[in-house]
Amino acid sequence: MSERAMQELGVLVLTALANAPRHGYAIAQEVKAITDGRVVPRTGALYGALDRLLAEGLIEVEREEVVDSRARRIFALSTAGRERLAVEAERLAATAREARRRLGIAGTAAPA
Repeated sequence: MSERAMQELGVLVLTALANAPRHGYAIAQEVKAITDGRVVPRTGALYGALDRLLAEGLIEVEREEVVDSRARRIFALSTAGRERLAVEAERLAATAREARRRLGIAGTAAPA
């Protein structure tokens, strides 16, 4: 694979958007839920990741709305983002399989 592996927060944001569009705060809450509270993105880090993912074409602004006199953008996974998330999911799964194999977990033999 020629593409560089994504940072964890990027993968988590794409995962949070995989089943529904969301605004920033909802994305942060979804990331927290996905990781069982292990990752709670700070506002600056989250919006930095969203800006990078937008620039890369992996997410898009589905719509903007005004709530309590404040503009709110609703983000959605793009087709390219869906494809990239599938690649990242396989990369992470392959790494996990190798770790389990080396540890002799789940019926795999440990290295000699």
